[in-house]
Amino acid sequence: MRPDTPAQNAENVDHTAEAARLERTAGLYPEDAEALLLQAAAHLELSGDRPAATTLYDRLLSSPDGLDNAPLVRALKAANLWEYDHEAEARAIIEGIRTTAPRDPAPWVIVAESLESHDELDAAHKTFTEAVDLLLADVPEPPYATHPLLYGRHRVRRMLGAAHDDWDILADTLHTAPVPLDELHDPKRVWSLGSENPAELRAEITRLQAELGAYREALSRPFPVAVLHWPARELEELLTAYADLATEYPSHETHLATIEASLRELASSGTPNLGIVTGTVPSYEAFAASESASPSDATLLPQYATTLAARGRAVAWPPQRGAECWCGSGRGYGECHGTTV
Repeated sequence: MRPDTPAQNAENVDHTAEAARLERTAGLYPEDAEALLLQAAAHLELSGDRPAATTLYDRLLSSPDGLDNAPLVRALKAANLWEYDHEAEARAIIEGIRTTAPRDPAPWVIVAESLESHDELDAAHKTFTEAVDLLLADVPEPPYATHPLLYGRHRVRRMLGAAHDDWDILADTLHTAPVPLDELHDPKRVWSLGSENPAELRAEITRLQAELGAYREALSRPFPVAVLHWPARELEELLTAYADLATEYPSHETHLATIEASLRELASSGTPNLGIVTGTVPSYEAFAASESASPSDATLLPQYATTLAARGRAVAWPPQRGAECWCGSGRGYGECHGTTV
């Protein structure tokens, strides 16, 4: 499911006006421009102005400052292009995403579902499979963000009539809705909707309600439990300006070790959806000003982290296998803070 989905079915939503508002807001808050413009593009798609949405995606991709998640923007652009008869360009972008093999599940989900929606079931199955093989090999517990990959692959394989394999069994295990995945993804369901048998119709309504509940849960899931990370230079600047915070941060090395230890403790206690947000001194000062408080007040730090997470700035923890460590060292997570002590 695309991460920028606005309230599509809300009444009285002027998607064009909402897109314009989000564009203006992006101009005021450049640090959040990427997330805001993605939301604006989604509203433009819903308004029917797909060319304007493509223009926004191109604007993001040409940004001189780079993007937090360029593969995601490319995937959204490809899905949008295909919807207004730019199939060749969309296919080229999708192939590029598959070749570069991003470590974020979201681009994979978007391009695979785009292929699926255009009846390219074999290509969708291949794409879903490439993604789960890349992101979930040797992972003891699939991160929440990867669940749509497993569910989507399960769905496509049901439509192709393929027998269950290990990934399908894992998808069944992760799925907690009252209606099993095999029922939700049964290709014969489409015939149930045309049935004149009240019992069959009631059963199908029950399945649809369960499916809708799963989508609502995905859209309304809470912000990640986010831990605040200060890069070395930012922490040095922070402590130079606000020496009272030195008790919170005795050293940068200790700060990094505390982050990893805190996240591991949360994970071991069963806390889901963990993340890390990276702070900057200017944005922290702006946050403190908005709270009419002093940046020296250590009680602001967790509130600042929560605010960054709510603005879509959290990066999932732990990183995917083979990804760089969250600390910014440039080394792989497994060779840095991910090492088992």
